[in-house]
Formats: sequence, C-alpha cells, structure tokens
Amino acid sequence: MGSGGSRSACDLATERERLAGLFAIEDEARAGGHLLIAGVDEVGRGCLAGPVYAGAVVFDRRVALPGLDDSKALLPEVRESLASRIREVARGAEVGAATAAEVDAIGIVAATLLAMRRALDLLRGAGLLPSLVLVDAVRVPGLEIAQRAYVRGDGRVAVIAAASIVAKVARDARMDELERRFPVYGFGSHRGYGTPEHLSALRRHGPCPEHRLTFDRVVVRRGAPKAA
Repeated sequence: MGSGGSRSACDLATERERLAGLFAIEDEARAGGHLLIAGVDEVGRGCLAGPVYAGAVVFDRRVALPGLDDSKALLPEVRESLASRIREVARGAEVGAATAAEVDAIGIVAATLLAMRRALDLLRGAGLLPSLVLVDAVRVPGLEIAQRAYVRGDGRVAVIAAASIVAKVARDARMDELERRFPVYGFGSHRGYGTPEHLSALRRHGPCPEHRLTFDRVVVRRGAPKAA
C-alpha cells in the first residue's frame, strides 16, 4: 500500500477512535440501564437578535456519523449535511425555541431553559420518553427524569453534539428568513451576534422587532424598520 493509502487508513482509524470516545458516556449509561437517552444543547444564547434555539436528540445505539462534533467546530455545509444524516439515523431529533420577546420578558437564562424544555416536550409528543437527559453545561429545572450536565458537552458527548448541530442548522435557517425581512442588519452573515457589522447597523437603524431589547449593546431609537 502506498503512503497515501497508509495515511487514509490512519485517518479512518483516528476518526473511529474519536467517535468511540464521543459515544463512551452514552455507552456507559446504556450499560447502567438507561436505554433511551436524550442529548440537549442550545444555540444563540449570546446573540443580540433572534430566538434562542435548543436541540434534543435520541439515538438508539452508537451510530455511524463521521465528522460529528460540536456545531461551532464545523463548516456550515458540513453542519447541514450532518443535520440531515442525524435526522435519518436518530430515533428522534427535535428543536425548541424561545423568541426574542420571551428573552426580554424572562431573561436569557430562563429563555434558554424554556427552549430546552420545549425541545424535550416535542420528543415526548413523538412518543419518546427518555430515562436520562445529557445536557451541555447546565441542568434543566423541573425535569421529572434523571439528567447529567457536562461542561463542553457538545465536544465530549455524541448525542449533545448532535443536538447542537440540529439546533444550529435550524437557527441559521431562521436567521436567513430574518435576513430577507430585515436586510439592513446582515443577519444572514453574523446570525445575530454582536459583530462590528451588526453594531454599526444598529447605530444607523435602531433595533427591529427581532432584537433583544434588554441586551446592553442593542441601541434603542425611534424609527425601527417594520416587518415586510
């Protein structure tokens, strides 16, 4: 075998080993009796505009998902491809959201947890009742089932990584819609984050109805653009 083939085989072995590590926590939980495990993660918590989203994903077992990783580590086209594949192989994959108005009304922490509960409710509505929920970084109050939180879980736990991907792809699609409704802000490029481009647009135009008015860097002034 030539050197190229050797490198390819080595790359495949390395990826298999990496994926095995991502599934290790779920494998251990299944061995302990948890046969239906949901992973949950949020996207958009730090944005100045748009909803905060959360994904909830359930795998029956270890599945073949080469490239699976924290959504932030992936190129957009890779995320979209993986999101489609996740929905094909997962037992369930749902997305919940809390609107910018809800963020302003109850705060970003409570709104993030609300989005997570909504995603889990959608799983339950589909007949999936997990006995364990694995969450990125936080615990979700009020759950009647066991849960475990993992710091940087979206890069450590396969089902949390999958949840981060489906949530990110869904939120990006929503921000593309907002780009068409409010083109002056550039939502299609910065996705609502506080980039120089976004802050400059806020200074020129003020906020639109999709901005989080309780966030410090959202400049409030009259004459905000109206929805089309």
